[in-house]
Amino acid sequence: MVKKDDYTQHISAQFNAELEDIRSNFLTMGGMVEKQVVDAIQSLLDADSNLAEKVQAADKQINQMERQIDEELVRILARRQPAASDLRFIIAIGKSITDLERIGDEAAKVARYALALTEEGESPRGYTESRHIGNQVRVMVHDALDAFARFDAELAFRVMQDDNVIDSEYKTALRALMTYMMEDPRSISRVLNVMWVLRSLERIGDHARNISEQLIFLVKGSDVRHTSYDEVERQLNLKKQ
Repeated sequence: MVKKDDYTQHISAQFNAELEDIRSNFLTMGGMVEKQVVDAIQSLLDADSNLAEKVQAADKQINQMERQIDEELVRILARRQPAASDLRFIIAIGKSITDLERIGDEAAKVARYALALTEEGESPRGYTESRHIGNQVRVMVHDALDAFARFDAELAFRVMQDDNVIDSEYKTALRALMTYMMEDPRSISRVLNVMWVLRSLERIGDHARNISEQLIFLVKGSDVRHTSYDEVERQLNLKKQ
């Protein structure tokens, strides 16, 4: 099993510094993305157009962070030719920054729909569901990043399980909103925007799950993508023994 300290014990102090810089930049980017998610949800619930505009503007900074970290990873691959756990670290970070960038994109979409709903004025149905699912995906993003910071495969697995709950609640919310639109056709435009918000929140949960899968790959060396929860749990338990 790989531990955090494994990345601070290289013969080359420079290589160690490069890996630690990448890890630090990844967590910095993660913190920015997490704030984007929180602010996007808050802008929706508070009908705060100024905050929504800030979320959209900040997406460019997240895109720049992704490019910067990607360039650092390419340089290390070319110069250091890492192997074993170091290579897994590079691969996991490279895939995870893509998911972080996409979480930022989805947060910007939530902010865009928040602006549209604010302009319409009336609070539509679906805000309760948006608040509930929004809070759950915010916690998922936080926990996925926390798992990465602490190399905690068990916490990452819990994030994977949480995604199942989000998917189920998303489907339930959609059914309720579709019924409401059929009963009141005048609400269709407003409720459709809420449905797109819920879709973006569900996608944020998917990306948090992806990040958690990469952390398990990094720590345990097991590729748990497209794998049942029972099988993931079995692999994690086997690695403990």
